[in-house]
Amino acid sequence: MTEARMQETLQYKPGTFCWVELGTTDSAAAKTFYTQLFGWEYEDHPMGPGMVYTMLKLNGKDLGALYELMPEMKAQGVPPNWLSYVSVNNADETAEKAKATGATLLKEPFDVMTEGRMAVVQDPTGAVFALWQAQNHPGSAVRMVSGSVCWNELATHDTQKAGEFYSNVLGWSREAFPGPIEYTIFKNGEEGIGGMYKITPEMGSVPPHWLVYFAVDDCDAKAAEATELGATVMMPPDNIPGVGRFAILNDPQGAVFAIIKLEQPQ
Repeated sequence: MTEARMQETLQYKPGTFCWVELGTTDSAAAKTFYTQLFGWEYEDHPMGPGMVYTMLKLNGKDLGALYELMPEMKAQGVPPNWLSYVSVNNADETAEKAKATGATLLKEPFDVMTEGRMAVVQDPTGAVFALWQAQNHPGSAVRMVSGSVCWNELATHDTQKAGEFYSNVLGWSREAFPGPIEYTIFKNGEEGIGGMYKITPEMGSVPPHWLVYFAVDDCDAKAAEATELGATVMMPPDNIPGVGRFAILNDPQGAVFAIIKLEQPQ
């Protein structure tokens, strides 16, 4: 890794979301959609027969990645999805702790060349996320600016079980905000790093999942632009008092993501 690249890389303390990755059924179409929507660039990296890992970039900085789901994954019914990665000191130890706390390891810890070591975990309530023990690649080099990731949010049927799991495995504390739908902020130390809410019957058959939010300058305009590019709106633009205006979208291949225009601090 070059010195210049190291200088522009964010550092992630353990327990912080550090990377996002799209698994899709059509990588070419997904690249077209997201580059047009967010102004991303991309860089393809062949990884072997029939496998290409595409780095997604914003202003030349690594933001996330995408790849095409393998035939066996499609056969298993894995839908297009955005996967959220959490930085950890030791992927093996954290994976074992997760398993002992009721999680299922969908992928046991393995090395990603010299970039890092990872595992894919399904929490006890069914939501999937990944662990990342960084070596040469700490994660996203850009966050919290327009077109980049700004929040990760868990939807689950059992907030108590999920909350205890993440607190035990990743050391997060929880702060609950009552309301029509109680919202919990996950904190890594003093920093709010993610959220959680309970899936209600009114939401239909929504499976437990981690949702990725991308920051935008204008939620309504960006949602309209996304539909013109082939996305469908799952939740139209709405306000979260004191936070911002958001919408939930389904990309043309079926992966769900959110956009939000964050309110500026007064």
